[in-house]
Amino acid sequence: MEQTWRWWGPNDLISLSDICQVGATGIVTALHDVPTGAVWTREAIAERRQVIEADPSLGLRWSVVESVPVHESIKLGEDDAAPYYETYRETLSNLGDAGIGTVCYNFMPVLDWARTTLRHPLPGGATALRFNAHEFAAFDVHMLARPGAEADYAPDVLARASAWFDAATADDRRTLLGSIMAGLPGAFDRYDIEGLRGMLARYRDTGHAQLQANLARFLEEVVPTAERAGVRLAIHPDDPPRPLLGLPRITSTAEDIAFILDAVPSPSNGLTLCTGSLGARPANDLPAIARRFADRIQFVHLRNVSTEPDGSFMEADHLAGDTDMVTVVHALLEEQKRRQDGGDPRWRLPFRPDHGHEMLDDVGKPTHPGYPLIGRMRGLAEIRGVMTALARQNGLPT
Repeated sequence: MEQTWRWWGPNDLISLSDICQVGATGIVTALHDVPTGAVWTREAIAERRQVIEADPSLGLRWSVVESVPVHESIKLGEDDAAPYYETYRETLSNLGDAGIGTVCYNFMPVLDWARTTLRHPLPGGATALRFNAHEFAAFDVHMLARPGAEADYAPDVLARASAWFDAATADDRRTLLGSIMAGLPGAFDRYDIEGLRGMLARYRDTGHAQLQANLARFLEEVVPTAERAGVRLAIHPDDPPRPLLGLPRITSTAEDIAFILDAVPSPSNGLTLCTGSLGARPANDLPAIARRFADRIQFVHLRNVSTEPDGSFMEADHLAGDTDMVTVVHALLEEQKRRQDGGDPRWRLPFRPDHGHEMLDDVGKPTHPGYPLIGRMRGLAEIRGVMTALARQNGLPT
């Protein structure tokens, strides 16, 4: 599989030469300075690609776009969404013309990934991203004061949420808001309490079925352009894979994924297999999902989580946690072999080590949450070892 690395652009604390040293060859990046809904111009794409490939000795290429954001008006199915479909189509065409053939995106309303703690302490001084169910409930019920929020949580979680809120200082509450709003860095909205209430109000009449219909329309609008441009779209699962703040989530289960891929059957309508996001729902069988949708997987995030009965979870070591990473990687290598045997020139699956613990010299550095250098390098090295061993034992291409 193609070893890739998420890079946040020229202002990233981690340099392209650093990425070369960790062993990755593919760069996963985006034009984060372009507002959601605006066109990525040919010139801006070419400029970013030139930066990545400026030093040929590094052996790097722009392998995957993560992400071209989908405008909230499209997610809501609003009447004024038509211009945003057009700008999305134009961006896909421009990326295809530049030879960038894989685009990851998501359809999560309002919030992207959500955590309550960005630096949970681990033994030895490292830190991890963590989602505490009672802290999220405290935010939802007591800080946001969302009507009816109590019905979404178990009694014991509500009791611990009340205790946390009563003991929390103003700084504790500000930190919790900042952690939940951290999401993915780039050109996106971070909300204060009132702003978030306003966004939730826009989704008041949008349930699971309506959001699915809005996604299906989006795919109908853009997949034909992606096909012509030679671009493979790859939807990212919900993170965490369950409703949040009363918002529906529609990429959380195998059934959700099947609906999306069946809505517009095309290699250009594919999946980003994110083992960390899907793994935060204990009922999700990641090896089974990898095998079931193997032919539509276009991009892979390999990450592990340890889940708890109340819905809390922590990002674990890449080969620890609840997901059988070895079996998942084996399924992906077998799919690569099938594609190679079938003559697919793009048979190698790009993957990246998704997130990592902040550890060693990375502790305290202002990297994006979840994206330190050393923790991800460790994850990449571990997965590379698994991949190499499985390939040699089973006669599979790496």
